Amino acid sequence: MDLGLAGKSVFVAAASKGLGLATALEFAREGAKVTIASRSLEQLGEARRIIAEATGREVAAAQMDVTRAEDIRRAIESAAEYGGGLDVLVTNAGGPPGGGFEEMADTDWDGGYELTLKSTVRMIREALPYLREGGGGRIVGVSSVSIKQPIRGLILSNVFRAGVSALFKTLAAELAPEGILINSLAPGRIGTDRILQLDGKRAEARGIPLTQIEQEALVQIPIGRTGTPEEFGKAAVFLGSFANSYITGQSLLIDGGMVKSL
Repeated sequence: MDLGLAGKSVFVAAASKGLGLATALEFAREGAKVTIASRSLEQLGEARRIIAEATGREVAAAQMDVTRAEDIRRAIESAAEYGGGLDVLVTNAGGPPGGGFEEMADTDWDGGYELTLKSTVRMIREALPYLREGGGGRIVGVSSVSIKQPIRGLILSNVFRAGVSALFKTLAAELAPEGILINSLAPGRIGTDRILQLDGKRAEARGIPLTQIEQEALVQIPIGRTGTPEEFGKAAVFLGSFANSYITGQSLLIDGGMVKSL
């Protein structure tokens, strides 16, 4: 299938590792002009090396803290300069800290809002003029299955990712007449550092081995295994491609059948 991405300009946030890196790699594999962004220049350099070795293609990099409006503006401008415009935006950020309601102070709620919801608003705001100049485009958000089934101990993620989902659903209707389609991907248990971190915290809190946490999680997944970042990246690239011409306002679960809700 021709995804229509060859030569297209793509910006992927939080792309130095994990799901962002996997997504950027798959866009590069399709021949897109990819700009990756992250706070760490060192990690960006390593991500560029990984993508180049895997695909034979170079990607551009922009240092960006998603909680800083000026960083977002500068990074997206650099992506447009590198790619000769902007055709695809992938919004992404590291997950907010885990914990329950009574563990969270006002500063935690403020930080979760800035990291997860406000950063997404800012990235879309900065990208829209470029997408419009190109006659349309695609926006893909990296979310979580918590938008369908809240995850115990992740109250900040549950609340603010639901807000992002509402934002995307609202924008789908506003942007469709301009040829801009917007969707999100909701990963379940995908093999990233974030999963290892959360598993470790749960194991410590319960005083049990990490392997037990992992086994309990796999029992809940009908496919019976953890997903791979590559599997996530392939789904992200389709939704962000121009082969996708009629899907907008949707949240696609990448969870191996874990979520039971309709």
